This record gives sequence, C-alpha cells and structure tokens, in this order.
Amino acid sequence: MDSQAVSFRVARDDLGNAVAWVARSLPTKATQPVLRAMVITAGDDGLELAGFDYEISTRVRIPAEIAESGRIAVAGKLMSEIVNTLPNKPVDLQVDGTKLLLACGSSRFELPLIPLDDYPQLPSLPEVTGTIDPSLFVDAVTQVASAAGRDDTLPMLTGVHIEIDGENVKLAATDRFRLAMRTLEWNPAGAQTRAKLLVPAKSLQDNARTLDTSLGDPVEIAVGAGDNIGGEGLFGLHSASRETTTRMLDAEFPNIQPLLPKTHTSLASVEIAPLQDAIRRVSLVTDRNAQIRMEFSDGQVVLSAGGNDSGHAEEAIPCAFSGRDSLIIAFNPGYLKDGLGVVRTERVVFGFTEPSRPAILIPEPDELPEADADGNFPTPQTNFTYLLMPVRLPG
Repeated sequence: MDSQAVSFRVARDDLGNAVAWVARSLPTKATQPVLRAMVITAGDDGLELAGFDYEISTRVRIPAEIAESGRIAVAGKLMSEIVNTLPNKPVDLQVDGTKLLLACGSSRFELPLIPLDDYPQLPSLPEVTGTIDPSLFVDAVTQVASAAGRDDTLPMLTGVHIEIDGENVKLAATDRFRLAMRTLEWNPAGAQTRAKLLVPAKSLQDNARTLDTSLGDPVEIAVGAGDNIGGEGLFGLHSASRETTTRMLDAEFPNIQPLLPKTHTSLASVEIAPLQDAIRRVSLVTDRNAQIRMEFSDGQVVLSAGGNDSGHAEEAIPCAFSGRDSLIIAFNPGYLKDGLGVVRTERVVFGFTEPSRPAILIPEPDELPEADADGNFPTPQTNFTYLLMPVRLPG
C-alpha cells in the first residue's frame, strides 16, 4: 500500500475514542523514537489504529470513508491531544509528502510522518481461551490489583497471578505486606482448560478499566488453547472492536495458600463508610502513613494514632465483635483503606488470630459462623479475601 496517497474522512468522536485508547499505552519517553508512533492503516473495511512498545500492543478498528488506502504513522500522544481539542465535526486526513494534513471545521494541522522501516511487527492475538462478563472481570481485576507490588526489582510481586481450572478462575496478588485473592467463574473454550499465568498488574488494570462494560458483550481472554495455553507469553483481551496483548511476567509467583488462616480467635463486623471516614480523620496525625491502632471490644472499635510530637487522635465507632478477649492490633492506614475500598458490601468482616499475625478482611456474608468447641471461628465462605500484615505495636 502506498502511504504517500492515504486519504480518509472519519467521525470526530470515533477518532477521538480510538486515538485516546491507543495513545494511553504508548511510552512518553521511548528508547526507540519509532515506538512513540501510532500506526494508522486505511483499508476497505475502515481504519485500524495500533501501537506497540514490545510490552503492550493495542489495536482498534473504526468506520471511516476511505478515499485512498495506505499505512502511515504519526506521534501517538500528540495526535490524541490534537483530536481531543477538535470541534464535533468530520475530520479529514490526507498525506502530503512527508506530512499528514488534518482538517476539522476551520482547524488545520500538519503532523510529520514517522518512517515505518524500523517499526516492530505487531503481535497477533493468541487463540481465545475463554470468555467472561466484562463487569465481573473489571471488578475482580480492580480488587486484586490493589495488593500488587510496585517494586520492579521483585517482578514476581508486580503481577496478578491468574489460575484457571476449567470454569473456575482465581486471581491473586501480593506485595508481601498485603494479599488479595478473588475467585470467580467464566466460560472456558474447553472444559479441561488449565493454566497459571502472571500478568503485570498495572497493564491488566489499565486494560480492564478501558473495557466498554455498557455493551454487556463477553470479553474474550486469549492466551492460547489446548497444550499451548500461555505458550506465546502473551495475555490477550478482545472486546468489541478493541484488542490488546500484554507480555506476561516470566517469574514464579509465591505460594500464598499457607498464609491464609483457616480459623480465627475473633471476628468483627464494621460498617465500611464510617470506618473509612474515621481512618481518614485519625490518620491525619500519623507521620507518613505510620500505624493506626485499633482496639476491638464488645460493641465498638476504638481507632487511635499519633505520638508526642505529632499530636494524638482517637475515635470510636460501632462494631459487632465476637471473641474471647478484646483485641488491640495496628495497621498501615493506607493499606487498610485500600483493602476496605475494594470490599463490595456495606460491612466488612475482620478475622483475627493474634495481634502479630495477619488479619483478613472479607465482604460480610449472609451469616457469620459460630465458634467451635475450642472457641475458634472457621473462615466464612467468600469469593474475596484481603489479607493484611499488622504493624508491630510499640512495646
């Protein structure tokens, strides 16, 4: 296709949505300048816009009136900024020598074309492995990614671990200080589908956030089929006219199962909104997200924070507490708020063993379990668990 003759007209909103979606994954500073490019292919079936930086690829198709077919590339983020400011009128684009001319209403822009000689080949989407409801997928990814690490020197902790076992999927992430785990069901392409995948949490969350959940059409997850699941090292998503691939992490996710307590010495049920507000107020006197102390007893939990230098704050809120003794435990307030923010019920249930051991936060079930003969409470059935390491209380 001769890129020197490309010419087309496209609706401003269609173009705006497409270039914004592709541009968000493009690097701001690329080791190879060509990777900042957005590749635009005009063909018989409309426009395809794409980007690729060796880690993430994006591809979207939109309708357009094509006068001359071809393939060109321009600076993606600049293109997105320009289209975002245009009036809601048809956008005409055509190549003139080494420039792309863009006209919309009375606005005129000239953008230098980026040579495509050194542009890497876009990866193909692996074979579809199964489908999932988009709202369910977005919610699960959001819940779990909140606990993923951000330290690139520990790559195994920067990912979301996805374990597929037939119709059952388990997502998990941890940064060593907290852990989030979500179970759900999906529609696998084959009943015997089994896989363990580690996908960069940030990319997965970014991709999930941009899925169009309003259409309700299932999202296709593409990581291969049969014996080749995960074999290409790519995690692919296809939804409506958009598809994206992310290079998976080649690292071993830690075994988290032993960390999850099976019984608890006490359980506490607290309304989330007032608890979040109280944490926000009390943590004002903490120094750089230092600990917040929680004293659980029959009927209330008392939050306190601060010291001699920074002042002191204290607040009591109602709480349903079941246990042999009252309990004092301390948490990092940021991690605690993150966990409460992804519990989808009005009330959260805390499960404790002892003040120095991890506590769990789960959505409140219909019914809390009774204590056994030893006074311990089994972990309630749940599809989401947020495990949080306590902060050592000063002696």
